[in-house]
Amino acid sequence: MHSNRISRRAAVAMALCSVATAVGAPPAKIALTGARIIPVNGEEIKSGTVLMVNGKIEAVGADVEIPYDAMEMDVTGKVIFPGMIDSHSARGLDVRNENFPVTPFLDVYDAIDPSRTYFEDALRDGVTTIHTIVANNCVIGGLSRALHPIGMTPDEMTLQAPVALKLSAAPKFGWDRIMQMATLRETFFELSDYLENLAETKYEESLEEKDEKIDVGPAEARNRGRKMITREDYDDKHRNLVLLKDGQLDAFAYCGEPSDVGRIVEIARKNGFFDRLTLVLGQRCHKAVAEIKDTGRPVVLDSELLHREMDPITGEVKETFVPAVYHKNGVEFSLLPDADSSLAERYLNYQAARCVREGVARDAALKAITINPAKAMGVDKLVGSLEAGKVGNLVVFSGDPLDFNTVVDHVFINGIHAYDRSKDRRLQELLKAEPAAIETGDDDKSDDGESDDGKTDDADGAGKDGGAKEGDAKESDGKKEGGKNGNDAEGSENKAAGDGNAFGAGPTRVSFRFAGESFVGPLPDHQPVTVRTPLSVGSSD
Repeated sequence: MHSNRISRRAAVAMALCSVATAVGAPPAKIALTGARIIPVNGEEIKSGTVLMVNGKIEAVGADVEIPYDAMEMDVTGKVIFPGMIDSHSARGLDVRNENFPVTPFLDVYDAIDPSRTYFEDALRDGVTTIHTIVANNCVIGGLSRALHPIGMTPDEMTLQAPVALKLSAAPKFGWDRIMQMATLRETFFELSDYLENLAETKYEESLEEKDEKIDVGPAEARNRGRKMITREDYDDKHRNLVLLKDGQLDAFAYCGEPSDVGRIVEIARKNGFFDRLTLVLGQRCHKAVAEIKDTGRPVVLDSELLHREMDPITGEVKETFVPAVYHKNGVEFSLLPDADSSLAERYLNYQAARCVREGVARDAALKAITINPAKAMGVDKLVGSLEAGKVGNLVVFSGDPLDFNTVVDHVFINGIHAYDRSKDRRLQELLKAEPAAIETGDDDKSDDGESDDGKTDDADGAGKDGGAKEGDAKESDGKKEGGKNGNDAEGSENKAAGDGNAFGAGPTRVSFRFAGESFVGPLPDHQPVTVRTPLSVGSSD
């Protein structure tokens, strides 16, 4: 068992190595021509060119002069969009949180596993920058960093480090808010004591070097000693907290409830890092939108965008689309994907499309997956939009990024052609396997031995180049037999409304999407076919 696990990890690593080898260094000059360009910061270009030189964007426009020695890639009919940014993710780490509540001395660098298929999926989904940070089950976590989802080592993957120190006002598992906030405040109280003692010690040491005796009281000794402290004098336990307190380090603070916002803002103001604070907000925090707006700080929203709450008296369920509340109140926000979901919420551009459907302006929705998270992470001068001088991170979509049928055709990172859908071997294998699984599932019977009446779901198979035609899930009206009590139930028509959550006509079938493709497959009682062989992305056969 252990040896199998090791060999599998090695196989994944080898697959990722083949990606890095296949893409190699970026060409000195590459021009993507003929596409519709959405730069995010600026007007859309109906048909234009993006020129990248030595991994950076050199020019974007309708009339860009292409150097004679540039590699030209015709992407006519497609859409060029900035690489999307996941602004808060712990999925690339071997452990999302440590057991100890206060660990400001840790760095996610030591826990990043480049062989995780999460990074491969990020490429496939059009995500080119990931803010890798510890999860929310902490009081003070370690340092985070911005990564690209390509590279064989954390150093190769790193765009910027450190980015921020993680804090949480929401109770750690097994704790209550009294313990959470007491521990958070005590940490900064202890930091103040440490700094005073260090300053006094530095002054005493300076007198000893001169062979002089202390001639002032403790308060004045500390005052004089503060000027003598250098960065090297801080120990590992306190160094990052000192940088935070001095305004030299950003903070990403998680708030699970509306009441957490005021508490974390108070601590940030008292300890000098308010101006570098980013609020990572839980679903219910939209109830404190006025207070959040007053802070003027960047906001990262939970991946679950729809908040449901039941009235305790009437029993009525009220639904609130959270991003619309912030947008209505003039609060800029960043969106997160639900990376653990097998449904469409795992795609950042789908999350943005949901926002537009619910009344958020298109421009605001597009910024929520590109330039807004870049600003929150402090990397907006490098990524987040298509502008001259920025890193060559971009996605080539088959259509409009907010169209549900759009897929990622190509991804460029640092000017490197990091992903090519036509050479995505894992996706090709999956598209070959799914039609077979569906065909097998159609012959299966329900658990009680009775089959469903009416038409079954249908999906098209894989195409010649490994892509698949979008399968249209078809459900028909009709009565369905079965159930534990043997009662007849009126069949209902389930329509895929473009949100990727539609269920099929039978009680044991579900429609879902993977890498932009629609599938109809059985639920767990019919065990769908899963391709487990670690195959590389973007490498040739």
